[in-house]
Amino acid sequence: MNKMEKALHELHEMDDLAAGDSPIHHLSPLAKLLTTIVYIFVTVSFHKYDLSGLMIMVLWPILLFSVTGIPVRTCFHKLRIVLPLVMAVGLFNPFFDRAPMLMLGNIPVSGGVISMVTLMLKGVFCLMASFLLIATTSIDRLCAALRKLHVPRTLVTLLLLTFRYVGVMTEELAIMTDAYHLRAPGQKGIHISAWGSFLGQLLLRSMDRAQELYSSMLLRGYHDHFHYVEMKPFRMKDAVYTLGWTCVFLLVRYVDVAQWMGSHFVR
Repeated sequence: MNKMEKALHELHEMDDLAAGDSPIHHLSPLAKLLTTIVYIFVTVSFHKYDLSGLMIMVLWPILLFSVTGIPVRTCFHKLRIVLPLVMAVGLFNPFFDRAPMLMLGNIPVSGGVISMVTLMLKGVFCLMASFLLIATTSIDRLCAALRKLHVPRTLVTLLLLTFRYVGVMTEELAIMTDAYHLRAPGQKGIHISAWGSFLGQLLLRSMDRAQELYSSMLLRGYHDHFHYVEMKPFRMKDAVYTLGWTCVFLLVRYVDVAQWMGSHFVR
């Protein structure tokens, strides 16, 4: 199995995760989408030095991982390419903000270090929330929920086609890579002299495949927009889930829960 086939396999694994059976999977996609949006907005709104308050926000994704049965390591494995980019945010903060803000024993910790860690955690938490949304909601139902929020049809269609047919491109790449290695056994990767012809063939094959797909869409009644799948109705439990977690997120944001818990247990 080459790298392209592995990528295609991982893409199909996301569909398998979205078809799981858990209380979160059975919620309305609109409820999950709204809750995730609120979580992300609240998470990024924390002050760059409010590390203790931000740490409470990790409880929601951890709880969802437990309820859905999705291993946390699966999340970090799927996001292994994006995580280093997120972790790179704020790396230079310690060089610009050197004023000490607290002491760990005899070691002073500058504001730049705290802001760096805070920015990193914000990115990680938002990625975890986004992964949980995709892992518990199929792309079709997610697009239907976006249309319920009146997101422009063009953007939703673009998202749906990109997600669905990136697998087609990956499949073409896998076929071409296998064919190349059969003609050049023992060679690692694709030689630089073959890059031009390889990309040209990929472009031509992609155009042919795209035309076939578009013809199939027209035969199935496509006319500038999709008829999205029927979305689960927004029921009382969905409203309770959305409003309940929204209240919890706002409470954590505007009330120093960590300090309150600390003072309460100290007493």
